[in-house]
Amino acid sequence: MPPIRLLLVEDSDDDAVLVVKRLRRAGIDVDYDRVETAAAMAEALDARAPDIVISDNGMPAFSAAAALSLVRDRDLDIPFIVVSGQIGEEAAAALMRAGAHDFVLKGSLARLPPAVDRELGEARVRGERRRAEAALHTAEERFRLVAGNLRDVVFKYRIEPEPALDYVSPAIVDLTGHGPAALYHDPELIFAAVDPQDREQVRRAWHMPPNRPPTTRWRRPDGNTVWIDQRLIPIRDDTGTVTAVEGILRDVTDVVQAVREREELARQLHQAERLDSLGQLAGGIAHDFNNLLSVICSYTDFAQEELGPDHPVRPDVDSIASAARQAAALTRQLLIFSRLEPSRPETLDLNTIVVDIERLLRRTIGEDIEFVINTDPTISPVTVDRSRIEQVIMNLVVNARAAMPDGGRLEIATCAERLTDRPDHRNDVILTVTDTGCGMDEETRQRAFEPFFTTKSKGTGSGLGLATVYGVVTDAGGTITIWSQPQRGTRFTIRLPAADTTKLSTTAGRPADEVRRGAGENVLLVEDDAAVREVTRRMLARGGYTVIETASRDEAVRTLAQTPHSIAVILCDVVMAGMPAREFIDLVRNDYPSIPIVLMSGYTGEGRGTSNLPIDVPRLHKPFDERGLLQHVGQAIHR
Repeated sequence: MPPIRLLLVEDSDDDAVLVVKRLRRAGIDVDYDRVETAAAMAEALDARAPDIVISDNGMPAFSAAAALSLVRDRDLDIPFIVVSGQIGEEAAAALMRAGAHDFVLKGSLARLPPAVDRELGEARVRGERRRAEAALHTAEERFRLVAGNLRDVVFKYRIEPEPALDYVSPAIVDLTGHGPAALYHDPELIFAAVDPQDREQVRRAWHMPPNRPPTTRWRRPDGNTVWIDQRLIPIRDDTGTVTAVEGILRDVTDVVQAVREREELARQLHQAERLDSLGQLAGGIAHDFNNLLSVICSYTDFAQEELGPDHPVRPDVDSIASAARQAAALTRQLLIFSRLEPSRPETLDLNTIVVDIERLLRRTIGEDIEFVINTDPTISPVTVDRSRIEQVIMNLVVNARAAMPDGGRLEIATCAERLTDRPDHRNDVILTVTDTGCGMDEETRQRAFEPFFTTKSKGTGSGLGLATVYGVVTDAGGTITIWSQPQRGTRFTIRLPAADTTKLSTTAGRPADEVRRGAGENVLLVEDDAAVREVTRRMLARGGYTVIETASRDEAVRTLAQTPHSIAVILCDVVMAGMPAREFIDLVRNDYPSIPIVLMSGYTGEGRGTSNLPIDVPRLHKPFDERGLLQHVGQAIHR
């Protein structure tokens, strides 16, 4: 076959070479001219009509739309393919409506040769049909010649008086494994190649062609499933009865895949927008919501102390306290998931973390589940945010508990995996959480880490638990996989890279710091929320401190100026109106360098006044309890 005459509208020599090389590598022999202006293209079209036009869409002086207009102005029926570095859906749709046959992203040039083959094939079919109308006596011969050289399958299927194939092109061998002769003898063989789920649909379409025949699945001789587009033309007798159908079968697997990829990108975009909205919402409400939770949690603590364990109202108060702490945990999980809470990685012993939260885990799962912990003492330390990895373990345990409503066995285990290809020969650390619960089917397993995906009933699951787990593990440089089978259970396997043992945190696994009671020291409390200020004052007073209250940082500055030497520590909320937190910290450090500062915040991420704060200023995260408050204040005073 002679080389394909290609008119390449491209202002980049390098991009032009890439396009031509890609076509030739695919076996498409091209003889091409390159133009980059309207005048040059008009001259090329007038001198010799090409077989196909491939146009870049990103040229500063010339556009694909303008190039397409030049082709249409000359009434040339030639394929026009747009190649673009990036193109929006609206722009692509506008070009297609204007007459472009396809568009291919420069990052996916592998799609270009099939697109060229396809469009050239369609152009040849259109040309053959026009010539057949002008010379009817040669139509059959020309038709067979064209059909025999197409990748598409061309056929004529007779319905009356009995089903039979009058003609099928040689390309049918690639689709069914049978040549034309075998199919003429037994036309049922062609239907046998259709996927069983679509077979009757194809049969009905061939006997009564619809206006838009469905795209159906066929199975090639090699076992691969392909998507076939059907172009069907009914042949009617004088009474209007359909007696035969002529058609083309085209492999559109690449097109279907491209559509699915576009749909997946659209889904991911929607999900990203949803996550962004979630992040904005989480960041917006976290501080105010945690202020409310601080008050609720603190007063329930006070009530629990006053009532005693045997008081008839005590269970109600305990339920309120539990719900408030669950709300606080959910708020923090939203911040973690939305990447609004910064990670604080430490080099820790994973065994210590597991053992430290064992009691909490046992209370979580209940007594009807056998709970086993197996730790490997040879594992290396890992670099993780302790609170986040505790959240990971808790989420997995809660999921396991939900999967075993009638009881079962839950095991948490650690072990080392030596990677011989690493120069330091350090071990990766593996954490597994295995249950004997209901398990998951394959579809559920594949979607388990998707945000908002949940198998729990409405109102009982947020769909964020496993998504949060996945985010925490990957942020720590690890991986997580799932093994699961229905009615056999589930195993989550987390692999974390080993850390340098010389950097093992000295805080890992050590007992909680002892609470130091105050001895009348003055605490300057800076908090604009009256309820939070009152409950914080009460906890400090119970802890032996004298509290000086202010509702703004400006008021705190005035108080400091009046009594600078009597203040032992400043306890200041981060998110407040008026003077920015950073300006207040700088002022205190410059004018009163001996007075330590402790920051309180219900929102630990950036924004709302929390960005650019010194990292060496201690932070107390809301909602906090009395013990945590007194620990931070005592440590700041006695540092």
